[in-house]
Amino acid sequence: MRGDARSYAAVRRDRAADIDRWLADLLRAACGTPYGAAAGNTGGDGGPYGMSGRSTPYEVQDASRGVAHRASNGSPHGAFNGVTRGARRGPSRGAPGGGIPEGVALVAVGSLGRGELAPGSDLDLVLLHDGRQDVARVADRLWYPVWDAGVGLDHSVRTVEEAAAVARDDLKAVLGLIQARHVAGDPELTRAAREAVLADWRADARRRLGELREASEGRAEAYGELAFLLEPDLKDARGGLRDVQAMQAVAAAWVAPAPGPRSREAYELLLDVRHALHLVTARGADRLVLQEQDAVAGTLGLLDAEALMRRLAEAGRTVAHALDATWRAADRLLTGPAPRGRRPLADGVVEHGGEVALARGVSPRTDPVLVLRAAAAAAQAGLPLAPAAVTALAAQSPPMPVPWPPAARDALVALLGAGRAAVPVWEELDQAGVLVRLLPDWERVRHRPQRNPVHRYTVDRHLIETAAAAAAHTRDVSRPDLLLIAALLHDVGKGWPGDHSSTGAVVARDIGTRIGLPPADVAVLERVVRHHLLLPETATRRDLDDPVTISRVAGAVGSREVLELLAALAVADGAATGPAAWNAWKASLVADLVRRTRSVLAGAQPPPAPTLSAERASLARHDGCAVRVGGGAVTVVAPDRAGLLWRAAGVLAAHRMVVRAASAASAGGTAVIEFAVVPEYGSPPDPATLEADLRLVLAGRLDIEERLARRARSMRPSRVPVAPPRVALLDDASATATVIEVRAHDRPGLLWRIGRAFGDCGLDVRAARVETLGAEAVDVFYVVDRAGRPLTDAVQRVQVRDQVLAALR
Repeated sequence: MRGDARSYAAVRRDRAADIDRWLADLLRAACGTPYGAAAGNTGGDGGPYGMSGRSTPYEVQDASRGVAHRASNGSPHGAFNGVTRGARRGPSRGAPGGGIPEGVALVAVGSLGRGELAPGSDLDLVLLHDGRQDVARVADRLWYPVWDAGVGLDHSVRTVEEAAAVARDDLKAVLGLIQARHVAGDPELTRAAREAVLADWRADARRRLGELREASEGRAEAYGELAFLLEPDLKDARGGLRDVQAMQAVAAAWVAPAPGPRSREAYELLLDVRHALHLVTARGADRLVLQEQDAVAGTLGLLDAEALMRRLAEAGRTVAHALDATWRAADRLLTGPAPRGRRPLADGVVEHGGEVALARGVSPRTDPVLVLRAAAAAAQAGLPLAPAAVTALAAQSPPMPVPWPPAARDALVALLGAGRAAVPVWEELDQAGVLVRLLPDWERVRHRPQRNPVHRYTVDRHLIETAAAAAAHTRDVSRPDLLLIAALLHDVGKGWPGDHSSTGAVVARDIGTRIGLPPADVAVLERVVRHHLLLPETATRRDLDDPVTISRVAGAVGSREVLELLAALAVADGAATGPAAWNAWKASLVADLVRRTRSVLAGAQPPPAPTLSAERASLARHDGCAVRVGGGAVTVVAPDRAGLLWRAAGVLAAHRMVVRAASAASAGGTAVIEFAVVPEYGSPPDPATLEADLRLVLAGRLDIEERLARRARSMRPSRVPVAPPRVALLDDASATATVIEVRAHDRPGLLWRIGRAFGDCGLDVRAARVETLGAEAVDVFYVVDRAGRPLTDAVQRVQVRDQVLAALR
């Protein structure tokens, strides 16, 4: 992965050896032998530590950069620069433990104990003793030089019996002592402590492993899944370092195998990334934040942050998958033998011991469809595939004929149709390398990160999650098989350059042909993938009352069959993407768009726009306005006038309300603006206060601009680089207005700034669709000039674009 000859693993091993020697010297001095006495040097003051010798006898070097450094805190551990075995300033004092009296031992636990010390890691040490009376003095003389060197230290002093007793009740202590490593002193004490702790751990495995599993699940709940996070915690997220250490602890209890080669390789990658992160940040960090990812990637010799995050996603999923298998193995052993017997599930596939296995005498070598048939049976039964079955299927299955036989395609649809139960089975096939053999194009999206806070998953995981969500809508469409396949392939174009909807349509066409779909079905699949964003984007970014909008959607869709597939896919895609991508507001807009488009496809006139109810109209009484707040919605009803939208948005921003979505429409001289909002913190403001401020703003008696300017001055600027804003005038999107799309990084008062720029240009916003996706705003405005006409003058169009861009900077 790196271009240098020396791996970080070697750096960590050498560093542990250097620190062992340093600690052995300190323990020797603490037990009475003056520091450096073996070399005839007691230090400048002749004291037991050789006070003038507190600075490190090592130079340290960053192996990845080849630049020598001097540790500023005086220890071979303290600088965040990757300690290596550099030039020693003092003579060696021999192997650790030499000359130290019996009855005391220094034991390393944690990362030092495992030989995995990263540049910013603390030392975790246990001083074992046999009850000697001067142990407190020895401990003080040992710990203080470490502290003086500026090294973080977690320490304890125990007898063997005390160490075993603490380990019986303290999970952290037992996990450390299971992997404890002797550093210096009496090795028999270390051996006795480890054996006592391990014996207790194995004897009480049922209770202790339940405690360990609960801790692992708690970390996953608190930190999320490493493979799918924008800024993962390398240690505590699910699939991180602690999960591998948990597997090692389960193996130490003799109830499951130790982590295999793939898990160990993933673990080494995680250690390397953490090592590089410490070098880049010059501190002991575990969370890989966005602004450090490119630098960490460069330190590791990777092309960029995307390459790094793809490697991390693969490692995290490998670890998480292995951890699940470890818990299943532990459950089987601890809960006793599984019930005997084999229940047939499909041809050649049986349930045995709570898992899906191959029937006796069945060989995958002569049946290429067996792998999909077994996977479908497992998903439909809600059971895991047996590890032996997966291994046999991956190693022995012959290539699938192209085009696929109907039985293979049916098995694929049955697998996807199992819904949520399909996800772990699909993951099992992916980990075994089966998927890329069945669908070679899958390799392009496998583990591909989506560096966007809206998306919660990598591309490949998002695809299977979307298919699982689509399974709940198969009753709503005439072709449930095409819905499930389209859901699985809708974002497959993200593995290729260019617009992913267009490239994905080409890939989907090829895959559809590969799996044996008839040409007519391939054409439907291609169209659905090409237009899978059509409904949600149109519903949230276009005026549905504009006849051009519905006409364009109907023309793109072409048939009622495709429309219903797109409608179901929009719901499944939004649910699988994340909460920021789908909500009740967007669902209602998409449903309205589908209703209008269906009428046009049926040959009827588009349904008329909903009229303003008498109740709503009455709110705008006496030429005033009304504000209603309910849940996360704010409704503003007022006499229609230029600038109403952005002035109302300014009032909300001044009251620390974040606008997530907005739509504006008018009828009969009355405007209705619907805002979806969340408070920045605390409770929403009183509706009466909002209404009063809005009235003052409309009357020109409240300076919202000054309020927002004060807020902007008090905010800390973001340290994360963001893309520049973009303003586009969309031709042919409407026959009665000019459609302007604005994309920018969200910030308080953004909608107010955009609207004010329109006002300065003499434009009126006739309708608007405002949406915030994570930290990005995608706002679309239907604007007209003072005469109520679209913008046709080229100079004016450039002026509007420049004015809005200036307002966003």
